[in-house]
Amino acid sequence: MKENNKNITRRSFLETTGAVAAGFTILPGSVISGLGKRAPSDKLNIAVVGIGGMGNSNLKAVKGTENIVALCDVDWAYSKNVFAENPDAKAYWDWRKMYDEMGKSIDAVIVATADHSHAIIAATAMTLGKHVYVQKPLTHTVYESRLLTRLAAKYKVATQMGNQGSSAEGVNLTKEWIQNGEIGDIRKVEAFTDRPIWPQGLNVPKGEWVPDTLNWDLFIGPTKMRPYNSLYTPWNWRGWWDFGTGALGDMACHILHPVFKSLRLQYPIKAQGSSTLLLTDCAPNAQMVKLTYPERVAPKGSKIKYPQLEVVWYDGGLQPPKPNGWPAGKNMNNNGGGVLFHGSKDILICGCYGRDPWLLSGRVPVVPKTERRVEVSHEMDWVRACKESPENRIPTKSDFSEAGPFNEMVVMGVLAVRLQGLNKELEWNGEKMEFTNISDTDQVRLTISDNFTIIDGDPKFDRPNINMNAKAFANEMVRHTYRQGWSLPDMPA
Repeated sequence: MKENNKNITRRSFLETTGAVAAGFTILPGSVISGLGKRAPSDKLNIAVVGIGGMGNSNLKAVKGTENIVALCDVDWAYSKNVFAENPDAKAYWDWRKMYDEMGKSIDAVIVATADHSHAIIAATAMTLGKHVYVQKPLTHTVYESRLLTRLAAKYKVATQMGNQGSSAEGVNLTKEWIQNGEIGDIRKVEAFTDRPIWPQGLNVPKGEWVPDTLNWDLFIGPTKMRPYNSLYTPWNWRGWWDFGTGALGDMACHILHPVFKSLRLQYPIKAQGSSTLLLTDCAPNAQMVKLTYPERVAPKGSKIKYPQLEVVWYDGGLQPPKPNGWPAGKNMNNNGGGVLFHGSKDILICGCYGRDPWLLSGRVPVVPKTERRVEVSHEMDWVRACKESPENRIPTKSDFSEAGPFNEMVVMGVLAVRLQGLNKELEWNGEKMEFTNISDTDQVRLTISDNFTIIDGDPKFDRPNINMNAKAFANEMVRHTYRQGWSLPDMPA
């Protein structure tokens, strides 16, 4: 990164966009209210990290009712309009400096950066006693998900993952119908998304000069350094393994949440993946994942049993086969994807975010409402939880106690796809976070690049490969080795 990039000030930057910079000092609401208690009318002091995309949407959902005191982003060109629209919030490149300078003034943090930096920003905030709202997927790895789950419990902060459909009516109805026995016992679920809508299956591009308005070193954060290219950011980082989790990580947090929630899931015991050409650096164009869950204990009075379950995921334009009796001409895709719950008595179908649940039989269930309804936005329900004491707090709809284990389900799918070269179903010990049937000598072959040419009318493929120790590769994906200078808090016992 060019040295003068570090010298761009908030005032000089905003003046170039016609905005006027202004700052102020504000005390945290807990100080105003005293003794850590606060009235619902007290305003939270919120910082937002990653403001160019979904972070701006989250910001707008809380702006006005709460104080936005700090904004942080590594790309000031992509985020310039958000900085300009919030001149009273102090602007930062580096969230670590923001915490150092304003930690005592901040009550809560919204994290909406690239996937690979979610965990370190949120985990650090929680150790400082800050409430956190983190965009989906919650984290990049299984270990990071487990860490955020335990840190939230240790520090008793209010948490929420940004899978906003969990606060909507579709997820409520899906869970209520299933747990009331409307479709019977469920042994198989199929789900899909029409994503990716960004490029995937790409070779690693050549390096380019870094724009003065982008701090590439801070964007890289805890992952390994690579040369900048405009293919990576903004937004397209989702398709690159070092930064994102592909279509699965992006959309499964929306689509599979009613599955996880309704069927009392925790850790899978088996995982298997397949895909179009799998490259070392970029997610494939389409993939399929099968996760197997063990039989679960039904709570007392349950109307259904919870037998061993298969959850099958498709993306990249793939869909499950339409079951017998499917209405002719009806599109299975509802707002970006869908889910089919195959019950012993009926099939329940819902869309992305759990939208519009319906039964294949055509019957419309009438069941008791057992789920809490959220009458405000997903973000404002988190704000409500932030203002409640830990002893009396009503958890949000995607509190980390649930979102953490659920996110492990999502990133397990990524593991299954990236380890498909072992050509076997992987066995998983969720408690220990390790595969039990990968030996010390197993090797996995990875394809570095896909080079296609036509010579004398014949197609030629040049696909250089590398062989890696499978156990070491798997362990690195379960828990990343962070770049020097970046580290997570210790895992609570």
